[in-house]
Amino acid sequence: MRLFLIKTDATALTVGATAASALFVTAHLKNAAAPLQPAVLNAGNNASSTAAGGTLTVGPSVQPSSAEPMTSTYAS
Repeated sequence: MRLFLIKTDATALTVGATAASALFVTAHLKNAAAPLQPAVLNAGNNASSTAAGGTLTVGPSVQPSSAEPMTSTYAS
């Protein structure tokens, strides 16, 4: 009787985990309208900050390009 209860619990846990995974996946489907190449923000002038150890200069690291935007990242 005890072995049957353990098998039943293991089966119920497996079915529950499978159902929870299926619900999670269907709730997070691919969004076809999501941008794959984010817009470039205009950073203006370089920002500079001075600390006790020296100076840190931060500038824009993403540059605009004339390349065609990506429409999919699917690879077979």
